[in-house]
Amino acid sequence: MCTSHHRPRFRLPHGARADAALALGTFVLVAVAEGQLLRSGEGSTPVRLASWLLIVVVCGVLLFRRRYPVAVGWCTALGTGGYYLLSDTDGPLVVVPIVALYAIAAQGRLQAAVAMAAAMVIGMFAGTFAGTGDINGTAVFMLTGWLVAVVALGTVRHGRAAYAEEEARLRATEERLRIAREVHDVIGHNISMINVQAGAALHRLKKDPAQAEEALGAIKAGSRETLRELRATLGVLRRVDEAAPTAPAPGLARVDELVASAKLAGLTVLIVRTGVERPLPAPVDLAAYRIMQESLTNAARHSGAGRVSVRLSYEDEELALAVEDEGQGAAAGPAGGGSGIAGMTERARALGGELTAGPRPEGGFAVRARLPYGTTREPMKESDG
Repeated sequence: MCTSHHRPRFRLPHGARADAALALGTFVLVAVAEGQLLRSGEGSTPVRLASWLLIVVVCGVLLFRRRYPVAVGWCTALGTGGYYLLSDTDGPLVVVPIVALYAIAAQGRLQAAVAMAAAMVIGMFAGTFAGTGDINGTAVFMLTGWLVAVVALGTVRHGRAAYAEEEARLRATEERLRIAREVHDVIGHNISMINVQAGAALHRLKKDPAQAEEALGAIKAGSRETLRELRATLGVLRRVDEAAPTAPAPGLARVDELVASAKLAGLTVLIVRTGVERPLPAPVDLAAYRIMQESLTNAARHSGAGRVSVRLSYEDEELALAVEDEGQGAAAGPAGGGSGIAGMTERARALGGELTAGPRPEGGFAVRARLPYGTTREPMKESDG
């Protein structure tokens, strides 16, 4: 048996460790350069002590840049400027304020970053008049370019982070809307059917107790189904480990349940399928089920019709769904009002499809939707034997 050996990956430090590594590395490099100056015996002792103090301060405050970014930026800029005025060593200490400048820009504090960069350029330009031989016009021009690039990179980093946060907020909002829509569909349909069946049971209680008992049984089954679907939907909001659901997810495979529920509410539902049936993508299957569910609910509550026809057309690139009743037309639910029709329309548009709802010219109310398949498998073909 072969066993694979995984080599440990080398990972660069990040966060506070990266700051510590940068501060330590810069300190070591500058200390080596300053050490050479000490061996040569050049410079007075007070100046060397002041230079070493500035080196320690500039490298040390970098450890606090995440808590006090602007204050640390100004401290490193001023300290580095003072160091270059005192010391004759052209060490890499300028790396520290440049890192602090990038951090300020990356946090979206553009004004503070621009002010700090401008102060660094002005300070370096002023150094040319202070007798510093290492500073000239070319050095000032190069430093200006570097600082502009650092501020620009930090601003881009901030923009990307802000964009990612906005995308996360939009996804969370879309998820909340989706859950709200699911809750509306579950509660709206089942409670409406329970209401209709309860009214029928009260009406038939004295005249026909058998039919009243059947309606009460339907109310019991409908309430149980409502609770089950509501738990499944709200379970998305709870981040706890639960047993996997045993009931099938809502889809056209459960359309017989809708027909049976509508029948108990006094509706006769006729379903006509055309085209070659195919396995639908889960979002399309769920949307078709919910649109049919909401349409039957509206018909039971508002239309006054006794008959509803449902047409399912499996076309090459989309599923065409139509739910039509023979009731009172506009009373079935105006196309421009009601959260039910708005929710159905939103479902169809979310899949790149469309939905129309309104009175039919010949009377009654119709809901028609076209739901693109998107990426799905080819339709199932019959075997040759």
